[in-house]
Amino acid sequence: MVALRKPSWDRLFEIASEQEGHFSAQQALEAGYSPQLVRKHVVAGRFTRIQRGIYRLVHFPAGDHEELVVVWLWTERAGVFSHQTALGLHGLSDVLPAKIHVSVPASWKARRLRVRAGVTVHHADVAKSERAWFGAIPATSVVRTLADCARDAISPELLRQASNEALARGLVSKRDLADVRRALRGHGELGA
Repeated sequence: MVALRKPSWDRLFEIASEQEGHFSAQQALEAGYSPQLVRKHVVAGRFTRIQRGIYRLVHFPAGDHEELVVVWLWTERAGVFSHQTALGLHGLSDVLPAKIHVSVPASWKARRLRVRAGVTVHHADVAKSERAWFGAIPATSVVRTLADCARDAISPELLRQASNEALARGLVSKRDLADVRRALRGHGELGA
C-alpha cells in the first residue's frame, strides 16, 4: 500500500479499530503519519507507544486480545497463534500457557528476530485453510492446533483433554487426529 501524502485520521482509526486500537509504524505511514508526526501524537498523549514500531490509540476501548494483537503486529501480521495459545483461543483445555505461541513463516528461520520475553516462535507455514479468526487475530484451526501440540509433545493429559473436547463439540472427527493418536500411544485412548 502507498503512503498517503496528508495524514488521514479516518484511515488510521479504521486500521486501529480492526486491531483493538493498535497499529504499526508502517500502517501509520500508510495512513499519512510520518514517524515525526507519530512521535508528536505520542508526546501529546493521543497515541501510546507499546513497543518499538507498535502504537495504540489512547482512548480506544480495551479489547479481549490486546496482548496477542501486539505480538501479531510484531510479526508484521504474518504470524498465526498456535500450539497452547490456540488451544486456549479455541477453548479446548484448561491450559494457561506461560508463553504466547505464534507460528511465523518457515522462510523466517533466516531472520534474526528479537523475540520478546513470554513469546515462543515456531517456524511453520500455515495455509489459509488451516486458520481461524478470533476478532482481530488469526490462530491455527482446531485440527492444525491439535496436530501441532501432538508433534511438540505437550503433556498427554492435556492433549487428550483438548482432543476429547474437540471431538465432543464436533469440531473434529477421529480420522482428523492421526498425529494425536500417535502421540498418545501408551497413554490411553481417546474418548468420544
